[in-house]
Amino acid sequence: MNEQNTSKPAYRIMDLAEAERPRERLGRLGAQSLTNAELLAILLRTGVPGENAVQVGQRLLQTFGGLSGLHRAAFEEVCAQHGLGEAKTSQIKAAIELGNRLRLEAPEERPAIHSPADAAALVQYEMSALEQEEMRVILLDTRNRVLNIVIVYRGSVNSSQVRVGELFKAAIRQNAPALIAAHNHPSGDPSPSPDDVAVTRAIVQAGKLLDVDVLDHLVIGQGRYVSLKERGLGFN
Repeated sequence: MNEQNTSKPAYRIMDLAEAERPRERLGRLGAQSLTNAELLAILLRTGVPGENAVQVGQRLLQTFGGLSGLHRAAFEEVCAQHGLGEAKTSQIKAAIELGNRLRLEAPEERPAIHSPADAAALVQYEMSALEQEEMRVILLDTRNRVLNIVIVYRGSVNSSQVRVGELFKAAIRQNAPALIAAHNHPSGDPSPSPDDVAVTRAIVQAGKLLDVDVLDHLVIGQGRYVSLKERGLGFN
């Protein structure tokens, strides 16, 4: 009589060989040595029958198109993935947001803005995932280093609704001599509208009155952005 194979498929991190466990590898080699799937596995802790935590992490990255896609995905959409749920989805979303905030926390590590591409790189990852329009200002010091990024408006960004004075409140409070405005187009197309140009013109004029230099206004789309300063729109 043949014996039945009663072994269970490995799906916990502890079921992996010690040399393959992400937590042990992180402690031994450092977090930078791990793949994205392995870092996700540490957050997930367990997989599902037939898939260990690393394999679930790989599946998530493939399903959503990498970390940026996982960041953009709606909470409910990630929750619905096999092996996830609210707790694990919350951990993943929180970890991505912590990494996003870390960039601006240490003053000595504050990025400097030398071009529209530099400014877009700071906000595009997050703003391209938004489902509604949002206006933010990047506050800069005299050396164009980032002081803060502030959300100043949510809703349709048009000349009849945006209160231009709101954009300068944070700049005045933090004595920021310059700022860059940025807003997103949820459609994914960053082509500036006539309202975008009108808002830009109003922001630039207000900046001159308040002695705050408006360096640019960016429109963020899906994987693309437009600098109104580069196109000469609203900065004449």
